[in-house]
This record gives sequence, C-alpha cells and structure tokens, in this order.
Amino acid sequence: MLEHIELFFKSIFIDNMVFAVFLGMCSYLAVSKKVATAVGLGAAVIFVLAVTVPLNWLLDQYLLRDGALAWLGPEYADYNLSFLSFILFIATIATMVQLVEIVVEKFSPALYNSLGIFLPLIAVNCAILGGSLFMQARDIPTLGLALNYGISSGIGWFLAILAIAAIREKIRYSNVPAPLRGLGITFIITGLMGIGFQSFGGMLTGDNDPPEGTETTTAEKTEEKELIEKEMEEDGKSVSYNDIIKE
Repeated sequence: MLEHIELFFKSIFIDNMVFAVFLGMCSYLAVSKKVATAVGLGAAVIFVLAVTVPLNWLLDQYLLRDGALAWLGPEYADYNLSFLSFILFIATIATMVQLVEIVVEKFSPALYNSLGIFLPLIAVNCAILGGSLFMQARDIPTLGLALNYGISSGIGWFLAILAIAAIREKIRYSNVPAPLRGLGITFIITGLMGIGFQSFGGMLTGDNDPPEGTETTTAEKTEEKELIEKEMEEDGKSVSYNDIIKE
C-alpha cells in the first residue's frame, strides 16, 4: 500500500510530466487560455493515460520484452519483440484517443469545438507516450502500480494545465510589461510553478535512517567508549568520551 501512495504523490508533484520532464508543452501552452477548456483537455489526458499505461504494461510484459513470449511455449522464450514498443504503444494510444474524441463530440459539442485540433492531437502528445515509456523504463512490477502511475501522471498534467489556465485568466487584467505579455510571462510562471512542485521532493526523500549494513549497535558503542577512555587514562589524560564527542 505504501508503494502505491509513494508512486501516486511522486508522479503528481515530483515527476510531474510538465514541470519535471517538460512533456506535453504544446497543448499545455495552447489550450491553457481558459479554465473550462483546460479542464476538458486535462480530463481527457487523465482518461487516456489511465487506460493506455496499463494496456501497454500488459503488452510489454506478455509480448514485447525479452522472454515475454515464454507463456506460448519454451520455443518462444528467446524471442525479443521490444523493437515494436513504439509502434504498439502509439497504436494503443491512437485507439483510445479516437474513442475519447467520439465520446466528447457526442456528449459535449461545445468542448469538442473549443479544443479543436488539440483533442485528436492527444494521440501525438509526448506526455501520453512518455507515460508508457517511463512505465517501461522504470520496470513497474505490477498492473496495479501501472494503473496508479497512469492516473497519477494524468492528474499531475491536469493540475499543471489547470493552474496555468487560472493564472492566465487573471493576468489578463494585470499590468504585465509589454515585452513579457503572452508566452513570455507564461514561461516565467511555468518555471516558478516547476520550482514549487519540485519542493515536494522532500516528502519522499527525507528518510534519516542509515544505509543498510551501517547500523551501530549499543554494544559496539559501549565497547568503543570503554576502549577510548582506557587509552586516554594510559596517556594520563582525564578527558571523558562525552567530551571527545562534543569536540
């Protein structure tokens, strides 16, 4: 359970698709002028990532990686189809994006029109493909963690585009210097938001436990203390072990 929680928060804040690896920046910048549009596209990205990452995990585990075809029989154990990863991952993503496009057009024509070309372009959004490739590179061990990673990565991208859309709506009425208006101030705000998101890294890297194999037992500490004090007495000094530690 702990690994699910850690992966969830790490994917949203620390390894955010936009602020950590700068994936999906085209849609992030182009569709973030209005909050309503950003919410629609962000929800679509969450759905596509939540479906494609687990599906591509299954493809990777049972079809693509070295020895994945062993379930077909011993004679297939030496096959390695990893060179097909990009093709199959993109095919899965394109299929899901087509499904999302059909659903949005059917039930929300206004959102479909406002998203325009960027809705079908989710298929070539590098954040979507990046989710599957990172899943493969990090060797996520279970389907449940793959689903967790897909959803949390989508939520991270959703929060990023929602935040910048809300800020861009507000700064329309601000006195922004002329050279920075438009994309200039947007890049500056994105950088500041990235710094803020990276500060969450302390939540998962604040472990103060010593590395495995370096723990010092109480008996070892006592023996070390007695040995040092004995050596000091032989030298004719009256300095205690505690004084040495303080120095």
